[in-house]
Amino acid sequence: MSNRSAACLDALGDPVRRRIVELLADGPTAVGVLADQLPVRRPAVSKHLRVLVNAGLVDHTSVGTRNLYALVEGGLAPLQEWLARNWDAALAAFADDIQKGS
Repeated sequence: MSNRSAACLDALGDPVRRRIVELLADGPTAVGVLADQLPVRRPAVSKHLRVLVNAGLVDHTSVGTRNLYALVEGGLAPLQEWLARNWDAALAAFADDIQKGS
C-alpha cells in the first residue's frame, strides 16, 4: 500500500471526515457552513479539514476572510487503485477456490 493510499484510508476512517467529504461533493464550502451541518463544533471541523488536506483529499483557498475547502480532483484515485488491485486479487482467489471445489 502506498503512503498516499494509507493516508486516504486513515483520513476517511473517521465518520465526521467521511461526512465532510460527502458535503464537499457539492462544491467549495466555507468552514462555518460545514460546521452547521456536522455534530461537532467549528474548531473540531477545522482539525478534521486539516487531516483531509494533509491526506491530499481536500484543498484550501482563502477568499477574503473566508476559508473555502473543496475536494481535490483525483484525490481519491490512489485509494481507488489500491481497492481495485486488492479486490481483483480477492476475486481471483475466490474463483480459484470455486474451481478447485468443482
